[in-house]
Amino acid sequence: MASSPPVALSQLPGVGDMAPDFELMGSDGVVYKTSDFIGKKAIVIAWFPKAFTGG
Repeated sequence: MASSPPVALSQLPGVGDMAPDFELMGSDGVVYKTSDFIGKKAIVIAWFPKAFTGG
């Protein structure tokens, strides 16, 4: 999975906006793409910076 360049704050989606197409690796090691779920399931994206890290 390649990293993407930073996104300007003006380009970030707002609450209720359609999620852009992207992929992330889950804690189960599977790569999930938003395009795999659009129109099929609700998507909730949660971010926990430094979750489960010491420090």
